[in-house]
Amino acid sequence: MFARVFVCLGFIAALAGAPQPLIAQEQITVFAAASLKNALDDTNAVFTKASGLKVVASYEASSALARQIEQGAPADIFISADVRWMDYASEHKLIKPDTRVNLLGNKLVLIAPKDSRLGHVTIGDGFDIAKLAGDGRIAVADVKAVPAGLYAKAALEKLGAWTAAEPKLAQAGNVRATLAFVARGETPVGIVYETDARIEPKVKVIGAFPDGSYPPVTYPVAATANGKPAAARYLGFLATPTAKAIFERYGFSFLIKPVS
Repeated sequence: MFARVFVCLGFIAALAGAPQPLIAQEQITVFAAASLKNALDDTNAVFTKASGLKVVASYEASSALARQIEQGAPADIFISADVRWMDYASEHKLIKPDTRVNLLGNKLVLIAPKDSRLGHVTIGDGFDIAKLAGDGRIAVADVKAVPAGLYAKAALEKLGAWTAAEPKLAQAGNVRATLAFVARGETPVGIVYETDARIEPKVKVIGAFPDGSYPPVTYPVAATANGKPAAARYLGFLATPTAKAIFERYGFSFLIKPVS
């Protein structure tokens, strides 16, 4: 009998001394355009420190993210790099329309490898990017679906450069992959956002596409239709002066009036 008592007491003591499971930290999942990665990673870190809410971010082309949400991917927030894919999400009832806001802006630039002999070029009507690329190709994001590629195509068409440029395009799945083509020297030139060029030391900006040659680069954000209640806190933080300072440090323009 005493043996049984000791066994029971030993079992209880073992349970008391065993590590207890941690309470899972509440988290929200953000699906965001690939061009936002560096700035949003910093923003999320500050938000988590202030709120205690963990943020899990998934970065890809806006087109891919919208389709993933449509297929049931568990996202709480969607940040697109253009209005078109947020419209798609709205039309398919994937977001809460009353939470939607145009948060950020960006610019389209022409880049070359850092050690390229190409210098500054003026981009305007009649700009011949095909000639500039020589025997090489022109890195762009997918011109049929990815926002950076859609903006690039619009600019080249507006400037009369599309017909000659199209056969030379090296299309990538998102703008960061486009950036990598140029950074690795696989293409002599590429078209990306100004913010992408800023974070990659192996490339240089050799020209800026003029305003009006492509639709304004706009980043709308919204809570998804099935987003957790905590998504509202995150959206609120994105509108603060703290978030504004981070985004502007990376070169984004802030399109709304910050709220405390």
